[in-house]
Amino acid sequence: MSAIAAAAVAAVGTRFRLHGRGTDGLDCVGLVALALRAGGYSGAVPSGYSLRGGDWGLLDRVLERVAEAEPGDVLVMAVGPGQIHLGIRTAGGFVHADAGLRRVVERPGMPPWPLIGVWRVGV
Repeated sequence: MSAIAAAAVAAVGTRFRLHGRGTDGLDCVGLVALALRAGGYSGAVPSGYSLRGGDWGLLDRVLERVAEAEPGDVLVMAVGPGQIHLGIRTAGGFVHADAGLRRVVERPGMPPWPLIGVWRVGV
């Protein structure tokens, strides 16, 4: 398992907290930042964003966009009008910070939402 996917799986069960960045809670950006750091990423992490909108193009500046998702890749999904969501692909599915369930969870398979794109560290 990639270090990124392993870090995401290790975060399963952490409570959801908007703008959360640690053991006290994570949102989808915080989860991806935590996982990417396990893979060697040391850059800045966005903060101060709302639940709607956002600059997912930031990923183009720090990661490489790829066509097929593999474990450890960042998934960007359209979960509602103007609302994007991030997750990490794992061998059996994907990990994401679920605001409705109020915790980080792993779901089997691919996301049920439209996939905007897939990004990878160090292609």
